[in-house]
Amino acid sequence: MNFSPRRPALAAAGWAGLLALIAACGTPSSPTAPHADAAAWLAAVPADRLIDLSYAFDTTTVYWPTARRFERIQDAAGMTPEGYWYAANSICGSEHGGTHLDAPQHFARDGWTTDRIPIEALVAPVRAIDARAGAAADADHAVTVEEIRAHEAAHGPIPRGAVVVLHTGWGDRWPDLKRYLGDDTPGDASRLHFPGLSEAAARFLAVERGPAGIGIDTASIDPGPSQDFRSHRVLAAANIYALENLDNVERLPPAGATLIALPMKIANGSGGPVRVLAILP
Repeated sequence: MNFSPRRPALAAAGWAGLLALIAACGTPSSPTAPHADAAAWLAAVPADRLIDLSYAFDTTTVYWPTARRFERIQDAAGMTPEGYWYAANSICGSEHGGTHLDAPQHFARDGWTTDRIPIEALVAPVRAIDARAGAAADADHAVTVEEIRAHEAAHGPIPRGAVVVLHTGWGDRWPDLKRYLGDDTPGDASRLHFPGLSEAAARFLAVERGPAGIGIDTASIDPGPSQDFRSHRVLAAANIYALENLDNVERLPPAGATLIALPMKIANGSGGPVRVLAILP
């Protein structure tokens, strides 16, 4: 499969979403320094309108069973002979663990690497699709085209360049490996159970809607039992990134919020840790 990247739409929809939000809320008047207007507005956003969609990285962080887990090594922490405090740590771990971004290159040879994802695609309007009913009925539920269309019937078409976040309710299980992944056997990813996105729904989004990214509150865009990661492959072929292990998605409205997802800019990376924020309308 070979879907064409949608660069112009991504740029327009991503920045337009943030600028429209700023305009709707009002900014200080400063015709000569619009960047200062935006900075002032952002500084004035009430805390309850900012949502942190990322988990902290520590020894409890959920990683794929075959991935190297997060490790923080304390290199220094204490007073120096000169009388000032100094602390430094070394960190290591897989690109794909905790709240992280899957770059398209993760499943598409010629897809964007982490550092090549246009920054415009990382600032986007959010559509949050409630998939909790299906996930509650079936731990391996794969979100369908019909669920996406039902969301659109209630909240309007998903705009090009948006980030579609799937709310399965799985965040309530974090960081319990057994409950969150469906199995906690070290090094074995063959018996996992959690919800994801169906291949048909991934293809519908990639071809018909053109989102910048897809997010989910589980360990993978594909359902746990998947061994061939078809949804990943469809999205990656269209240069659509994935955000996995998102926190606090229950606080997102179905429409109207703006997402900012800034991954570590790893050269030639297939993904990486990401701090994801949402600004509520």
